[in-house]
Parts: sequence; C-alpha cells; structure tokens
Amino acid sequence: MNKVIIFVFFLLYASACSKQIAVHSGNYNFKSPNGLPQYSSLDYWAAHPWKWDPSDSIPTALKKQGKQDTIADAFFIHPTTLVDKDYESWNATIDDSVVNIKTDFSPILYQASVFNQKCRVFAPRYRQAHIKSFYTRDTAAAAAAIDTAYQDIKNAFIHYLSNWNKNRPIIIAAHSQGTVHAAKLLKEFFEGKDLQNQLVCAYIIGMPIPTNYYNRLPACKDSLATGCVVSWRTFKTGYTDTSFVSKEKFTAIVTNPLSWRMDTTFIAADKNTGGVLQKFNKLKPGVVNAQIHGNVLWTSKPKFFGNIFLKTKNYHIGDINLFYNNIMQNVNTRLNMFLIR
Repeated sequence: MNKVIIFVFFLLYASACSKQIAVHSGNYNFKSPNGLPQYSSLDYWAAHPWKWDPSDSIPTALKKQGKQDTIADAFFIHPTTLVDKDYESWNATIDDSVVNIKTDFSPILYQASVFNQKCRVFAPRYRQAHIKSFYTRDTAAAAAAIDTAYQDIKNAFIHYLSNWNKNRPIIIAAHSQGTVHAAKLLKEFFEGKDLQNQLVCAYIIGMPIPTNYYNRLPACKDSLATGCVVSWRTFKTGYTDTSFVSKEKFTAIVTNPLSWRMDTTFIAADKNTGGVLQKFNKLKPGVVNAQIHGNVLWTSKPKFFGNIFLKTKNYHIGDINLFYNNIMQNVNTRLNMFLIR
C-alpha cells in the first residue's frame, strides 16, 4: 500500500505544474452546520457544471478535438483519498479541507475529467470510508463506515435527479471505493427500473464486479453497447496476486479498454491512444498494452519518464489514467449509439 500511496502523491504533485488545469472556483473553508452534506450547496460537490473545478481540465493535446458538447451527464464517484493512518474517524468529515483538496486535485482531475467532453460532470463530496475499512478485521465498523458513505452518495444522486437531470442520458462512473458505491447505486436506482432507459454506460472500475451481481444490467460486450457495465482492475503482466484476487470464488466482469471486449485477445500498445500520467497536459500514446487474465487486466509496465521508480505491480491507481483517451473516445462512441438507438 505504501508504494501505491507514494505513486499517488507523485501524480498529485506533478499536476501542480500543468497550465491547462482548470482554475478552481470552489470553497475549501466551508463548515457543515450539522456534519452532514448539504447537496443544494456547490461546496458539497467536488465537480459540478455550475462551477469551475479540476474536472473541467483538458490535456493540451485533446484541446484540438474542438468544442465540448455536453449532451449527457456523468455522475462520478471518486475513490478513497482518506488514507492518513492517524485519522481517528472511520469516515472523513464532509468539510475536511485537506481531504477535499486531495480529492479535487487527484481523482477529480485525473479521472473525472475523462468525461468532460460529452458530459456535464457531477461528483459529490461524501463522508468516504477510511482506507482501513477495506483491510481491517473489524468488519462491523468497516461495514458501518461504508454504509455511511453510501448514504451520502444516495442522497447526492437523489438531489441530482430531482434538480438537474431533466431526463438527460446518464453515465455512472467510479473508481475503487467509488465503485463499491456505484455498483449498489446501479442496483437500487437503475436495474429493472425506468432510469435504466437513461443509462448510456456504467464505467465502474478498480473493484471486482461479479458477473452475476446484476440480473438485468449486462456487461458490455463491445465498444458500441449501451445500457451496460464495464469494469477492470490493472496489474503488471505476469503478476499473480496472493492476497485477494487469487482467493475470489467468483468470475468478475473484466473489460479490455483497448478493445472494449471481454475475451482474452492480446491488444498491443499501439491501440492505446493515450494515457495521462505524470503531467496532466501530456498525452502518452502507447503507454501500455492490455490483455484479460482471469479476473484482472494485465498490462505492460507503463512507459513514462521516471518509470524506473515504479516498482509496484499493482496498477490500481492508474486504472483510468492509463487508458484516458481510449475511455474518452469510447464515451463519445457509446453516447452516439445511445442517441440513435
């Protein structure tokens, strides 16, 4: 875990040099009167179309694609940014400025921005569960922390639906802890319900989604499918995990983001149209190849200056970054298919 955290901060601090990162118009000094999020206020949204935030950032190379056309909404649930081992609470306080800044200039910048070319991006702040919730033996405390976080996500989504959606197409997107909540949100609000008709795609990445988790929300079979789910977890080719993946007793949804298929065909790095890693402005084509192996996605070691220092074989932090432009292109493809169906 320490190696992953070091890599997170490497990306975070590198981002500060990017001239194309959106100037943040948000407020980090707000205080919740009762400790609960107030989703009628923009302070409680890490990303929102009514303010300028890091999700509005566009890498320089992609600015040439032309004017944004936000004809759909992306509801993005960010991953865990509460990793301080000295943090006593099981959940982040909603107005913790340190956690909120880390959230905005790491996953909101590097992940939520993938969806900004075709979507208005909504990303709620929430009382996220501490990282220890996913490793502790105190399962009762962990479950309570995760449930608290989900209740915030649920309330944010209800507020979004009631006030801003107006029957627009929806993309659900998430990473890591966010995917835990997104998977549940899809089951509660979309599967077998009218809202499923508005679902373009669910990009729920970084946590395993069993193939039988949904009865009426299928996994996406190719790049054109809509109303479906894509998911993957990224490891270095040849790495066999012994702590959690190898113990899984189910088959997970695994999508290859270079082919958008679920077969085990090896897809060469020349199909990777660009990752965003150390510097947000720099799009790195061919950064990794990809091949599905069991319940995970195997890739080559990412190609970028300084990768000699990247020793971890678990590329969880790069699940989205490594395929940044491929995801952006696929959002456009699926949305076009959704609109003509």
